[in-house]
Amino acid sequence: MSLKDGLKAEDRVVEFLIRNGYKIIKRNFHSKFGEIDIVAQKGDILNFFEVKYSKNYDPIHRITPMKMQKIIKTIDYFFMLNDRDEEYQINAALVTLEGIKILENISF
Repeated sequence: MSLKDGLKAEDRVVEFLIRNGYKIIKRNFHSKFGEIDIVAQKGDILNFFEVKYSKNYDPIHRITPMKMQKIIKTIDYFFMLNDRDEEYQINAALVTLEGIKILENISF
């Protein structure tokens, strides 16, 4: 997968989220631990999305326990940096040739 494919997948997910009532707070939030692809608010819950794209297999397999550790550390940093403290969940946005599937509140 190229960087271009990944960015296109993220753009598709952002459009999908907006159509489904999410407010995009931040894209590509970086820390020394890793990156959060999309931060979005819906209702009282702050949602952190990990976007994965694949043409050939289920992209959920690309979210490993090590990746989850990096995501959680990056979320902690996001809250500290932005002086926020609220309910949140980690979601996967899986993009394939068939479309977009959201898995809410993932954990490993």
